[in-house]
Amino acid sequence: MSGEKMNFNATWSMAVGGMVGGGIFSVLGVIVHTAGQWAWLSFLIAGLIALISAHSYSQLSIKYNEGGGAFTFLREINHKGFAGSLSWILILGYILTLSVYAFTFGHYVAHVFNAGSWLPRVLALIIIAILAGVNLKGIGNASKVEIITVYGKLLVLLGLAIFGLVEWNPEQLTQGIDPKPWHMAIIGAGTIFMAYEGFQLLSYDYSDLTNPDKTLPGATRWAVISVIIIYILVAIGTTMIVGAESLVENKEIALSIAGKKALGTTGLVIVTIAAAFSTGSAVNATLFSTARLMESVAEKKDLPQLFAIENRNKIPFYAVLGIAGISAFLAIIGSLSSLVDAASIIFLFTFGIVNLIAFRQKIKRRWISLAGAIGCGLAMIADIIVQLENTPYAIIGLFLISTAIFVFRPYLLKRIN
Repeated sequence: MSGEKMNFNATWSMAVGGMVGGGIFSVLGVIVHTAGQWAWLSFLIAGLIALISAHSYSQLSIKYNEGGGAFTFLREINHKGFAGSLSWILILGYILTLSVYAFTFGHYVAHVFNAGSWLPRVLALIIIAILAGVNLKGIGNASKVEIITVYGKLLVLLGLAIFGLVEWNPEQLTQGIDPKPWHMAIIGAGTIFMAYEGFQLLSYDYSDLTNPDKTLPGATRWAVISVIIIYILVAIGTTMIVGAESLVENKEIALSIAGKKALGTTGLVIVTIAAAFSTGSAVNATLFSTARLMESVAEKKDLPQLFAIENRNKIPFYAVLGIAGISAFLAIIGSLSSLVDAASIIFLFTFGIVNLIAFRQKIKRRWISLAGAIGCGLAMIADIIVQLENTPYAIIGLFLISTAIFVFRPYLLKRIN
């Protein structure tokens, strides 16, 4: 980002857009399946962990007077080797998140056309290819567009939520499913944590904020609080409209089902347009930010130098292509639940590390950061235990990839760079 700096409103909008952009459209059905009538509590627990993490991110950015997130923070405390390995895992988390957004985009748009099961995967591939091309042209960071469209997304989501809340029928929260014990809300919080990950992308843009020492902590704090409220209202309201069973059975397009039930074809079209713009902009923003992160890491020789090479538009060419290719492949072969779970575990791990750094570096109210680190750890462990029972291959694969990164990354870099 360059040119005019972002004020509080722009920063708040970008943070909200980064979270809501693909979050609630992707995870609503997943969380209702996991936590049932306690889905709202899962959003609250995950949101509180994100709120604490936002405090740690902003205070560490202020302390070091630079952006860069976990990678920069670890390098500042002379854990350069761990910083390099964590950056690889974090990039993997963003790639998984991008594939979730593309997957969700494909299913929402394909639902309108009622075509075969092949169309959502093709549309996911197409949206990634198009936006990779947009990024390579040097116009990927459309922050002003995001600021404008975020209010449209919120209007649609709040409209659905209010429609359902006015109907108020608590029996819908367990309609067609077995009631869940309250502790499933804790597991659910870990499962859908990726729905809150977007705010920390602003830590990469620290130098582009107006008066960042005040703007960053205030804007991110109120952005996370706003998103917590929105997610809770949408989780309760949309379930009131269509019932829990319908959201679980149609988890890839949960909000479209609610929109159609509320306002017929008009509701379906409105929600589909909102979902397409939200997930599309989330793909675009995540692709842009991840490519810049890869470029920054490569410049510090923690990734192959190939990813620091820019095209004539000053865009990291191979980074964009690599991210787009892998995320498209995952969107084509993956399932929504497994992709969301894997991404959530990575972000819980990363946020836990940042909270721990913040505690050890004695930032303001550091006990809050310690609580955040513990919360991230507990949610991650709970999620891993459950997923080992349900989708063991995805979790084992993620563990093996992460272990291989920590073990073999230094040797690989020596041979390539």
